[in-house]
Amino acid sequence: MIHSEDSSRADVLIVGAGIGGLTLALELHAAGRQVQVLEVAEELGAVGVGINVMPHATRVLAELGLLPALSAMAVTTRDGYYFNRFGQQIHHETLGTGATHAYPQLSIHRGDLHTVLLQAVRDRLGPHAIRTGVKCVGFNQDRDGVAALVEATADGRRLPPVRADALVGCDGIHSAIRKQLHPNEGAPVYSGVNMWRGVTVAPPFLGGAAMVRAGWLTTGKLVIYPIRDNVDGQGNQLINWVAELETPAHKARAWNTPGELTDFSLAFADWKFDWLDVPALLAQAESVLEYPMVDQDPLPFWGEGRVTLLGDAAHPMVPRGSNGAAQAILDARALREHLAEPDVERALAHYEAERRPATSSVVLANRATPPDAILREVYERTGDRAFDDISNVISPDEMEKLLQQYRRLTAGADR
Repeated sequence: MIHSEDSSRADVLIVGAGIGGLTLALELHAAGRQVQVLEVAEELGAVGVGINVMPHATRVLAELGLLPALSAMAVTTRDGYYFNRFGQQIHHETLGTGATHAYPQLSIHRGDLHTVLLQAVRDRLGPHAIRTGVKCVGFNQDRDGVAALVEATADGRRLPPVRADALVGCDGIHSAIRKQLHPNEGAPVYSGVNMWRGVTVAPPFLGGAAMVRAGWLTTGKLVIYPIRDNVDGQGNQLINWVAELETPAHKARAWNTPGELTDFSLAFADWKFDWLDVPALLAQAESVLEYPMVDQDPLPFWGEGRVTLLGDAAHPMVPRGSNGAAQAILDARALREHLAEPDVERALAHYEAERRPATSSVVLANRATPPDAILREVYERTGDRAFDDISNVISPDEMEKLLQQYRRLTAGADR
């Protein structure tokens, strides 16, 4: 249903009630701003699969007072492991607070993260802060403000424009705001890798707080980590997994496209290790989603005048390095800080000047030097064979150098 609109004009109009949009609403509310959120979905519910909240993003959420609620739902990730497809350990690293970060790395169901943010927005901003069932199809702006052009999701009828001092497009990978700003933008860039995602109830592995990257894209790569503890009263966890495989063709990008286990499971049929039975994990999944690993070339600009972009609408990236949600959260903090400036247009320009170069570096790093580059090196140096001693394949110093390359490239995006 369409919620009634508050009679007062908002300072900032947020298009999209995803992770970035809701975080921005909380940030701006904390700064004393009047906020209105427009959301195309008629009902907001828990969707998606697992997500990692990196320590720099956890800090922002903690400073919004959300860490207790998030920690109660998430798994605090402590260990990162790299394996080849034969189950041999290549590297181990400590994550989160164990790696000297001030805040933890949280592995959480996307729906749980969204629920915490949504409840906080409703509690703090009131029941009318989010208008659901409203599709933003574009905008107009003038010297006095900006107007979102909106339709009813259910029947497409035109609704009265919604005015504000500024408009932020947080409307995701199919952003209408981005499309209006960049009508001639090219198609998404396909990496040549397709991924399938799912969640499975299973016993804990490797201590119950580990993130595993294993294999390589040519023959099959997996990312596996738990996102809920003791889901059945018997100690089992909800395990999130992502299967990645070089694939010539792919479906159109949509986060919730159903996938088929038979399209990729053969690549992992012999992945039965003493620490995990991968075929069983995949076969027992509650459901499977398919998504091509695509991104967009960094934009020459994010906004004009009183309009800007945030999160996936601004910088869709290949989902590597757990940086998608983190960068949206950092965008929200930066925009709040810049909007302390009284001149709205200058504030948005300064926000873009800070965040656009930083996030562009992450987009490009995810293409060229992702955090799983260690797996690529071992795959190529061994010829995709088991090794006797990993130190004869790649030294600890070389592995650390590869990891540091990604950390340095993404450091500019960590405020």
